[in-house]
Amino acid sequence: MTAPVRVLICDDQMLVRTGLVTIVDAQPDLEVAGECGDGQAAVELAARLRPDVVVMDVRMPVLDGIEATRRLAGAGVPHPVKVLVVTTFNLDKYVYEALRAGASGFLLKDAPPDRLLNGIRTVATGAALLAPEVTRRLVGMYAARIRPAEGSTDDIPLTPRELEVLRLIADGLSNSEIAATLVISQETVKTFVSRVLAKLGLRDRVQAVVYAYRHGLVT
Repeated sequence: MTAPVRVLICDDQMLVRTGLVTIVDAQPDLEVAGECGDGQAAVELAARLRPDVVVMDVRMPVLDGIEATRRLAGAGVPHPVKVLVVTTFNLDKYVYEALRAGASGFLLKDAPPDRLLNGIRTVATGAALLAPEVTRRLVGMYAARIRPAEGSTDDIPLTPRELEVLRLIADGLSNSEIAATLVISQETVKTFVSRVLAKLGLRDRVQAVVYAYRHGLVT
């Protein structure tokens, strides 16, 4: 039997933290390894408990979530921990700083529980994750700064369907939204997304968005 994903939950609001603990602990494949209310405690607990994923708030006392993430997953950390930043603040500077600090994902607290759980599982596998609404904001802010490369779609090693999926990823659609748009199953969408990333040598959906803009697939 596969061992459950061990999760450390860090949030300074006890009510929110208790809710997250309850949601995570109810899953057979997840386990709460510990909980705390500030970034410094998260760094210390992570060193002692070695969780698979840390769910991290941003605004906290003692040490904020961005700096805590940097100490847990930033460049040069000998044994980095996967961090999923979950916050009420949908501010672009937080998204940028969290990813720059080494976070593997970014979700908003108003996301439904299944998206949070999926986020934890996704990050645990080593994949990166951004909430679709966050992706849309980043695209809206930075797309105009991405200079399209020369060439045509004929130079892109994707099938017509894979190109279609890439365009929808670049529009900030989630897997379920892509499935509804193309009238296919979410499992099929996951397969297409994996193929697109693998064929283009991309790490995650954010890189896919940048690739799509650079190659003129979306404007």
